[in-house]
Amino acid sequence: MLDSILANPFSLLVGIACLGLSVLVHELGHYLAARWRGVVATRFSIGFGPRICGWTDRRGTEFRLSWIPLGGYVALPQLADMGELEGSEGAEARKLPPIGYLDKVIVSVAGAFFNVLLALALASVLWIAGQEVGADEATTKIGYVSPTIKLSDGREVPSPAAQAGLQIGDVIRSIDGQRTTQWQDVLEGIVFGSGSVDGKRAVFFVIERSGQPQTIALTPLLASEEKVRRIGIAAFCEPKVHSVTPDSPGAKVGFTAGDRFESIDGVSIRSFATLDESLKSNAKRPLQVRVLRAGQAVDLSLPTGTASGGPGKLGMLFTTDSVTVHVDPFTQLAAHIRRTIRTLWSLINPRSDIGLDKMGGPIGIIANFSQAAQAGVLVVIWMTILINIALAVFNLLPIPVLDGGHVVFATIAKVRGRPLPINVVASLQMTFVVLLLSMMLYVSFFDVRRLARDRRPAAEEKQPEQQPAPAPVVPAAEPAPAKP
Repeated sequence: MLDSILANPFSLLVGIACLGLSVLVHELGHYLAARWRGVVATRFSIGFGPRICGWTDRRGTEFRLSWIPLGGYVALPQLADMGELEGSEGAEARKLPPIGYLDKVIVSVAGAFFNVLLALALASVLWIAGQEVGADEATTKIGYVSPTIKLSDGREVPSPAAQAGLQIGDVIRSIDGQRTTQWQDVLEGIVFGSGSVDGKRAVFFVIERSGQPQTIALTPLLASEEKVRRIGIAAFCEPKVHSVTPDSPGAKVGFTAGDRFESIDGVSIRSFATLDESLKSNAKRPLQVRVLRAGQAVDLSLPTGTASGGPGKLGMLFTTDSVTVHVDPFTQLAAHIRRTIRTLWSLINPRSDIGLDKMGGPIGIIANFSQAAQAGVLVVIWMTILINIALAVFNLLPIPVLDGGHVVFATIAKVRGRPLPINVVASLQMTFVVLLLSMMLYVSFFDVRRLARDRRPAAEEKQPEQQPAPAPVVPAAEPAPAKP
């Protein structure tokens, strides 16, 4: 990933711009809501820490760009006295008139509301334009069952899928009671699962085999350097040749663009994992390949060693069939909300194998945006929708510092008839500021480690499943001591 980003600096700028836009929209929500409710806004900052540049408008609001790009804030002394945290004087807030409970709630949730509005607008664009989905993404049909799986400690053991009796052609209808409609649902059902039986990891598949439903219990294993749950399966698809480089080994053998792989040495090719595995066996022996060309079977022979380094050595790019889907905006948003909540739940569930080291911070988010930029504008739009929904949900959590925390403090003050002591609120806020920044630094460390590792040549065999991209952790609310 890192090499592709460095080779295309424009994609990096796209990543920074998209994350910045999401934060800007969030803070704009707070600012406009404050203006509407007559709440004083003394500062609008993208980023934290010392100022890089900015200006002050006629209302006395300072708009600025700051050095630490971990989010942003709008300084609202009547809602939250930033005090020392922003380098201002807390006494200023005490000179301003108090604001009502409803004003506090509206201003606090407006940031998340604006993120949802942006996500809804972008989801409408995807709905109209349509999203191209590959056959291996749009299915829940199994196309490959690995006999073994390599654990995170390097040991190779029988795969849970093979041991449980999963078969090529099985259609996965649900995982742990959650309906599956695409391969991403399958991946997330396995990786983010938290089921256990007798102290062992467990996942329950409902599959359809020969038209009959069956329930199969599996015991996922922790695989890859990321130590995520895997069982050893890949999606069903029919690989075909996308393009062939002139004078490459593939061209000399006789492959042409559009050839659809039917079999290799009599083994049906119904997944990219099977194609990769079969071609690598060419290092020791010649292979007989049957492809379908314009509906007609064509037999080709691969001499020993032609594809010894894998498919890439043939000078060919592979693809599969795709369809364009038009998913309505509300269905898109609902899916992203469920995904975000499921991720957050997996972080606090003691039976889950997901920790903060699996999350993506600003560095990881920008890297994923950069990769999305290379895939096309619609992928960037999809990623922006995901980030904005994650930003909205995360900031509404009832945690001091976040928007949800401001609502909690305001609600407590409303119920008690008086605010909590300011020293208690300030201590809670400052504690969570430190925790939040520590979390961001911790997550960013693993972002950098992932980028560095991805740059190294793969030293181990790929597992059949891919894993979902690191889930985003994108706080952008005011890190401020709230004054209920």
